[in-house]
Amino acid sequence: MNRKIVGMVFTMGVGVSALAGTASAQQSPGAATLDSSLRAAVERKDVPGVVALVTDRDRVLYQSAFGVADVATGRPLAADALFRIASMTKPVTSVALMQLVEQGRLTLDDPAEKYLPELANQQVIENFDPATGAYKLRPAASKPTVRHFLTHTSGLAYPFTSAIWRDFKPRAGETYPFGGPLLFDPGTRWHYSTSTDVVGKMVEAVSGQKLEDYFREHIFIPLKMNDTSYNVPEAKGPRLVAQQQRGGERMDGAVELQKPQLGLTIAAPIGGGGLASTADDYGRFVRMLLNGGALDGARVLKAETVALMGQNHIGAVSVPALKSALPRSADFTFIDDNKDKWGLGFLITTNQVPGKRSPGSLSWGGINNTFFWVDPVKGIAGVIMMQYLPFADAKALATYDTFERGTYQLVNAER
Repeated sequence: MNRKIVGMVFTMGVGVSALAGTASAQQSPGAATLDSSLRAAVERKDVPGVVALVTDRDRVLYQSAFGVADVATGRPLAADALFRIASMTKPVTSVALMQLVEQGRLTLDDPAEKYLPELANQQVIENFDPATGAYKLRPAASKPTVRHFLTHTSGLAYPFTSAIWRDFKPRAGETYPFGGPLLFDPGTRWHYSTSTDVVGKMVEAVSGQKLEDYFREHIFIPLKMNDTSYNVPEAKGPRLVAQQQRGGERMDGAVELQKPQLGLTIAAPIGGGGLASTADDYGRFVRMLLNGGALDGARVLKAETVALMGQNHIGAVSVPALKSALPRSADFTFIDDNKDKWGLGFLITTNQVPGKRSPGSLSWGGINNTFFWVDPVKGIAGVIMMQYLPFADAKALATYDTFERGTYQLVNAER
């Protein structure tokens, strides 16, 4: 295999409307093709800006940046730009909890209420009238376990993934610490949810540390993820990409700034989202997974734990391509409907699509259209970062698809 590092030297392309952004000084035809495809997506105004990175188990094979970090000012997007990665926080939180499982401080099949008493006596929505908001609850058939929260089979939801949760108004005296009552009995279905917020609370309860402190000490410092944090230092503020969205009532117009913009600090970090990171930092995280829990001499997980996280933990249950209940997200068309599975923190691809990742690959994304995948079979991982709503925007997904296909063309040519 050609082990030449591609894309470690960057040049600033200052052109009309700053469309060129920052691009890597690449030599191979595959890298040039990837550059051309990503640049074209920006020039067509499909996406305002994109940073993309490809890594194998040893090193970065490709990295480029195109477009703008702020559609209002035209600030060029640089390869070291900081993105709010939202739900790409979830795999980090899952790794943190699995470190504690390795240490024997909890087990996957423990009732979660053992560590978070507020989860006792969970209620399931038996029926809900969308016209009046009236509802009937019943006790859950079983207690949700640690595993259920790692796999989004707890029964929780999000308002943007469930019309019931979107419209649910609790009666006086009812409180729901993680958003609402359960949609179904634990373990019987998969539904994308606030489950990883619960995982984050378990990390804090078991470790005795605040989430950001735990991440920094046990994951970020060992992996040299020096640009990943909930709270962005003021000196790094100029590198943070603006929060953007498609205009129009249904978010289907041109990309514009969100109002108001998020600040540099996160008042209450949660396990399900909130981290800021760079493509390079997240590339180090996925390279650790490719290497069975270790990177550059630092081990954060045992190889057998990483392997366990990549196994199907939902049994005969499958992952459906959810319909969105709010304009901030499009439908989950990137999921292979009722064929994909879920591990401990990751979507698992089950079917091979020609030119794309292998079966058994792990992946997920963030609501601002940041995505990653890890292909243990081919020893390849990709990270692509954009920063605008709605999630799963058709043009963002098309750019992601182009990047992934170009990645395998690049890798196959290099090998």
